[in-house]
Amino acid sequence: MSILYDDAQQSIANESRRVLEARVSKDELLPLLESTGQYHKGFWNTAKEQGWTALALPEEYDGLALGLVELGLIAHQAGRTLSGAPFLTSSFGAAKAIELYGSDAQKSKWLPGLASGETIGAVTIASGANALPQRPRTSFANDQVDGIATGVSGGLAADIAIILAQGSGGPTLIIAELAAVERQAIASFDNSRCVANLHFKATPAEILVDGQGARDAALHILALQAVITAHEQTGGAESLMETARDYAITRRAFGQVIGAFQSVKHRIAELYALVELARANCIHAASQQGAEDFIAAAAAAHLSATEAYDTAARDCIQIHGGIGVTWEAGLHLHMRRARSLAIEQGNSLFWEDILVDSLIGEAA
Repeated sequence: MSILYDDAQQSIANESRRVLEARVSKDELLPLLESTGQYHKGFWNTAKEQGWTALALPEEYDGLALGLVELGLIAHQAGRTLSGAPFLTSSFGAAKAIELYGSDAQKSKWLPGLASGETIGAVTIASGANALPQRPRTSFANDQVDGIATGVSGGLAADIAIILAQGSGGPTLIIAELAAVERQAIASFDNSRCVANLHFKATPAEILVDGQGARDAALHILALQAVITAHEQTGGAESLMETARDYAITRRAFGQVIGAFQSVKHRIAELYALVELARANCIHAASQQGAEDFIAAAAAAHLSATEAYDTAARDCIQIHGGIGVTWEAGLHLHMRRARSLAIEQGNSLFWEDILVDSLIGEAA
């Protein structure tokens, strides 16, 4: 794929940016930080209304049959405006797990609701400190799942969850309804992510993938989510870079704008390079969906986007000086989101290992 978007894709990017900038504001997001279990319903209602929840799902299940590239464009704009809900990514991950590995009955049961946004999905594969643990903390037997999934993004609001559990013959990828599952809210520095511990006690569940292929399937779903998250991170980093630039060309100190000082303008130039590298990696990863090197491309996108967002969040606050750390400035919203997204699909150490493993042998 070309590193440039075509006209239709540009239209998706422009329209989603216009809609989100009109409907999502800092003043609506700040109160969410002080309440556990709340998310920005305006954003999620917009996502459903605009059809973003159906974007990358098959037409036979009420989807729009577009791809990871187009959904990434939406996620990029969501990152720019600090969308106050994690479900665009988590519901997509759950839907793709069902689409790729589920039975016809499972697809008919769940995909239309996920496409409309009326059903919210969560994915527990990267929950806790380690993604894809060798022995999951949940167990599956007799069509029931027991155990705990920790730190699940979107867990407080989700209707279903995709779980990597320990079965009798090894890891098993399963799907479970969460209506009767005990949820323990986690107060975090980004409460709009609705993070929760999920306690499963003889919870009915169905198999998606059993045996040796379960871990590979789980990694594939995690990589799909990582690409969407990387787009969101890149959008946030881009917004911060522009905010820092705009402030630097208007704020004056010692008789001149602070953007004239090398320590400031060089930092903004470095942010631009990080954002563009992350953007290129995101486009490449999204275009490689289904290709042999998709997992490696997803790892590279996640790592570069994490570095770009973390650096932009830190440097933008520093360029603003004292005003940058105030509640009203709202720059801490990006700092909080940058830290949340850095670990939501597995931390950087996990993805570094994935990337290194993919380069062993002929690829090296």
